[in-house]
Amino acid sequence: MAAGGSDSLREDLMMIINDRQQISYGELSDIAFSRGIPEPGLKDALAELEKNKAIASRSSGGILTYYLLQEQDRVRKVLIVEDDRNINKLMMLSIGKGFDVTQVYDGGEAIGKIREARPELVILDLMLPHKDGLDICQTIKADPEISNTVVILISAMDPTSNRFKGIKYGADYYIKKPFDPNELRSLVTLFLRKKGKKFDALIDLPDEERISNQIEHSIKPKENYIIGTLRIENLGAYAKQFGEKNAIAFLRLISQLLQDAIKSQNTFAGFLNSDEFVIAGTKENIDNVVKEVTSEFNAVLAFVLQDADMKFKRINLNIEALFESKEAPKLSLVFTESNKSALKERRNQVLRDKGVSPTAPSTGIGAYTYDELQKIFGKDDLDVTITRDEKGVRLQVGKTIEEEKK
Repeated sequence: MAAGGSDSLREDLMMIINDRQQISYGELSDIAFSRGIPEPGLKDALAELEKNKAIASRSSGGILTYYLLQEQDRVRKVLIVEDDRNINKLMMLSIGKGFDVTQVYDGGEAIGKIREARPELVILDLMLPHKDGLDICQTIKADPEISNTVVILISAMDPTSNRFKGIKYGADYYIKKPFDPNELRSLVTLFLRKKGKKFDALIDLPDEERISNQIEHSIKPKENYIIGTLRIENLGAYAKQFGEKNAIAFLRLISQLLQDAIKSQNTFAGFLNSDEFVIAGTKENIDNVVKEVTSEFNAVLAFVLQDADMKFKRINLNIEALFESKEAPKLSLVFTESNKSALKERRNQVLRDKGVSPTAPSTGIGAYTYDELQKIFGKDDLDVTITRDEKGVRLQVGKTIEEEKK
């Protein structure tokens, strides 16, 4: 990274972000510091690149991450369906210039306009005249001709059941009103212009490199800083009985609940590519996050698992009749704080297996793979594994998909 000249600095930043596809601000700051770049200069260069639509940033899992954007080969189409004209206008202004935006104010007109205009992304309010947002979302995702359309649901309604229904119907993201214009703009930009693999809010939680950094940070003697895993108990059994898509809906739900909860807490959240998420921070903040996420998760279950015997019922979710006759596995969230000594020993063993000295500086250790991370957290016998291919996110119970292919 060049120490002088704003143009050369921006060029260097583009090369670094292009090499990584995505990189956190902390990592960029460390690189800049090592090369004598003052922080104000780094921030100015990043702001200029964002202004020019070369990169986009998003705060996810407590980490500010920068993504490289693909060059504009054409103007992307966006459809906004919101009956309140002032809010509709605010949504249009929030996503900014560089998009071909069509505004619709009546839910009854939405599907016809989508089939006519073929937008790449639709922003949907839930409460609409003549046809509500959930119906529109379900119609979009069930129609092969338009099912690839990205759907962002936005609503002031109680999100307890609506968020889960939206995710189950295929919505790519759910935002509560009053919405943050910056969040909406970054999501639209990343869904439509992110370079490389399609943006996915579940997979794009902080990745193995960021989780690795949190492990290295957590094993250092520091009072009140903890790390642990939040697991969806019985998700594997649930997936076996009701299918991977229904199980993935719960993973997406927890991902979004976590990202909402940590906004008011100085806390990190990442995804272990299984039925578990990593959370790190002070004990007080983590307790608050776990309490909030668990409360909302349990409220959602009340809409899905109705009676004392946990029998699965059809509640406007278009769930197969077989759900009514079988007892559903009892889902719950379990947070397990990692014992620092045990975590450090497992980490040291992983490093020894790699031929790396456990006493080596953390800067020279590099990132752990997901398999290594799972070993470090003591999760060698995972019941659920997540992979991603050209068809999107896939969930496998028991042996991994790669093992199954052999």
